[in-house]
Order: sequence, then C-alpha cells, then structure tokens
Amino acid sequence: MGETLNLPSIDISSPDRISTAKSIREACLDYGFFFLVNHGIEEEIFKRVFDESRNFFSLPLQEKMKVARNKEHRGYTPLYAETLDPSTQPKGDFKESFYIGPVEDATQHNNLNQWPLEGNSRNVASWRATMESYYLRVLAVGKEILSLIALALNLEEGFFEKVGALHKPMAFVRLLHYPGELDVSDIGSYGSSAHSDYGMVTLLATDGVRGLQICREKENQPQVWEDVPHVNGAFIVNIGDMLERWTNCLFRSTLHRVMAIGQERYSVAFFLDPNSECMVECLESCCTETSPARFPPIRSGDYLQERLRITYS
Repeated sequence: MGETLNLPSIDISSPDRISTAKSIREACLDYGFFFLVNHGIEEEIFKRVFDESRNFFSLPLQEKMKVARNKEHRGYTPLYAETLDPSTQPKGDFKESFYIGPVEDATQHNNLNQWPLEGNSRNVASWRATMESYYLRVLAVGKEILSLIALALNLEEGFFEKVGALHKPMAFVRLLHYPGELDVSDIGSYGSSAHSDYGMVTLLATDGVRGLQICREKENQPQVWEDVPHVNGAFIVNIGDMLERWTNCLFRSTLHRVMAIGQERYSVAFFLDPNSECMVECLESCCTETSPARFPPIRSGDYLQERLRITYS
C-alpha cells in the first residue's frame, strides 16, 4: 500500500457558503477529491444500505444473474465483467456490482430499474425502499455540492440548474462488492483498476476496509499512489471527467483504483451526471484568450454512452 493521504475535509453544514466554496475550489484544484462531513445523512441509513447490499451479494450467482445488467445499465454485473484499465487488468476487475438508476420519476425512469429478491415480497419491499430512500437523500446532497461548485467557479449558485443539468439528472447508485478470497490468478490484481470517473461528481460511502488509492499526477511516470483513509460518516467526493471537461481542465478528475488485498470490502458509489440532453461546453469563467476551450461542445448523454461502451466492450 502507499502513503496515507491527508485529504481536505469540507463541512457542508457551514453557514459561510463563500468560504465553503473556496475550500471546495482548493480541493478540486489540488486533489480532485475531498471528504464531505455533516451532510445530514444518518449513520442508520448507511447501515441499512450496507446490510441490504451484503444480503444481495451473498446470494448464489444464478440468483444474482436473474437481474443481470440490462442495456440501460441497471442491475447486476458479475466478477470480471468490467475492465477499467485493460493494460493492467486484461482478465477484468475483481469486483461485482449492482446499478440502480433514477428513482424520483417512476413514470419515466423507475420502470427501467431491476429489483432483486423478487421471490420474497417482504425482502424485496425492504430492499427497494432502502435503496430508493438512500438514492433521494444522496441526490439532494449532490445537488448541494454542485451549487457550491458553481460558486467555486465564480458562477451563479444555481448555474447547473439553469443550464438543465439537474432537470431529471442521470444519477446512479452503484453497490460494490470486492470479495476477500483471491484465486492465485487474482493475487496482485485490482478490485477496480486505475480510472477516473466519467461524469460530474461521485459521492462514495465505504465500509472502512482499506484499498482505495489515488494518483494526483496522472500524466507523470512513474505514477505515485496514495492511500485514502476512512473517515466515519463522511462521503469521499471526487470530480469526474465531464466536470474536468466543463471547467477546461481547471478542476481535475483524478486517477484512482481499489487494490485487491484479500479482505472483503463493500462500498456504495453515487454518480451524479447531467440530464442526457444537457450540452457540456467550456464555462466562460474557465476560458480566456490565453487559455481557449480545449474541447468542443458535446451532449452529456452522447459522452457518457461512449465511455460506457468502451468500458463494457
């Protein structure tokens, strides 16, 4: 494992929003990662989500495959199905996962989701209610983060709302399980190989088991990896490639990975991405004559679909 990293800690409950936005700006410039504390989500909610996640991943494989990931990226993904860095992990990443898409509008999005444990009406009701409640609570936190990021970029607080990014955003919960028992071929491999996230921001909750590392200077060789510690009750927040593109590379999307260490590990990621029709183009506050736009405008949905196609090809 690498050196332990001392990430900034952002208190989202602070009434001084300008100071909080300044702290987020510094974190996004220097790390692309930060801890988020005092976000208002109770420990009991995290406990229920992790308990339900363990319940699902403990099922036999044939049961989990009944809700295999569909073309809308909802459902179960087995071990080795995803390869984030084929150069280091040609066999596939040593993790399994479960995707849950937008739940706030049952008439449009929610029917695309798949729900496990259908054979037990009590269990499936509890499982689904837990995940939907968690989704909506974290979505509210994510929107608050983006309003502070807008301030950090010298934009109006409601900028991302005004451009349509947060009108029915493409937000996903992803339950993740990294098995503890390694085959000989898995020793020295990665639960998640090196990658940067694709979208705007990610909020990650972990169970306290080590393994997450980041590389702050992704262009440098050799790469230097640092361990991200666990902070009880805190989200680990990181910037995605789409926000890096939106900010003309001012804010960084940072490489990260999860080591396979022979110890079982659970985490829950929340990916907050814009409405699929939202145009992503260089922000005026991030573009000057000496630093012109590096990327052409692109629809959020087109960008994300291409990134997912490559990941699961």
